Amino acid sequence: MNNIQQTIRVGLFFVLGLALAWITFESLNGGHLFKQSGYTIIAGFSNLKGLKVGDDVLMAGVKIGTVAKAQLGHQRVEAVLTIQPGVKIPEDAVASVEVSSLLGANYLGVSFGSPTAAPLKDGDEIKTKNTIDMNEVIAQLGNLGSKLEAVMGDISKTMGGGGEDGNLFQKINKLVTDNGPKLTETVSNLQDITAKIKNGDGTLGRLVNDAKLHDELLASVSEIKAAAADARTFMSDTKGIVADVKSGKGALGVLLYDDATANNFKVTATNIRAISDKLNSGQGTLGKLISDDSLYLSAQSTMKKADRAIDGLGDSGPITAVGVVAGKLF
Repeated sequence: MNNIQQTIRVGLFFVLGLALAWITFESLNGGHLFKQSGYTIIAGFSNLKGLKVGDDVLMAGVKIGTVAKAQLGHQRVEAVLTIQPGVKIPEDAVASVEVSSLLGANYLGVSFGSPTAAPLKDGDEIKTKNTIDMNEVIAQLGNLGSKLEAVMGDISKTMGGGGEDGNLFQKINKLVTDNGPKLTETVSNLQDITAKIKNGDGTLGRLVNDAKLHDELLASVSEIKAAAADARTFMSDTKGIVADVKSGKGALGVLLYDDATANNFKVTATNIRAISDKLNSGQGTLGKLISDDSLYLSAQSTMKKADRAIDGLGDSGPITAVGVVAGKLF
């Protein structure tokens, strides 16, 4: 009887040991007591950010699989995902490591993708994107807190700290005390100026209080605007004239841009210059008439002779008078 009980106990311990060994093997192999059915896909990342074997794979918050394995790839780390058999993931879906709580619990989130895209097959690789690492965020917040603490320390030192010149309030108090009389005088001057303006003294006071002066100023401004408009019109007309001249229109345009007319003008100017040179040098009849005094003297002498001849005619007849004049002149 004792041998039978001892044999049963040994058998139970043996079975229990096998069960424990099997449970341990399954847990280390996949984190589950039983091997899950389904298909596997691969998600590559630069950093898994705390994602580990056994974490859930969720699509819109619904579990569709688990992380079966984490392995190193070429310049990256790969998460091997076991997806449930009935779940189809489009090939344009994107996977990312998400944080479910501030305590660091992570999961792998998968987007829906396009309904018309072909589904991923066993062994395919899903598209991935990097997300914010909470550890980095917390580290940056810590650095920001340190910087804020330093800034607040500087502000506190500036506002209330000591030093040779005292704090900020002491400096302001000293500035006001030293410049108090000047500030009082400045305020008094401003009061006098505003009083004069209010009473209509000075140009600015009249401009503020005299409606007629205001209207005249507006009229002057209107006239200036009108003059500016006329100036713009004049400039526009001038531009039109210049454009016509450049295009060869009109006498001036032809003279400036027509080669034949310009050459004729040059020839005419040359001829006039030659004529003026001849007249100046006394050449020709007109030149001698202008330059030679003897012609003027001869003409003057002839006129005197004619005058004397006419005085000596007296009562002589026409024929006698003509003879007498001819005799006197010749």
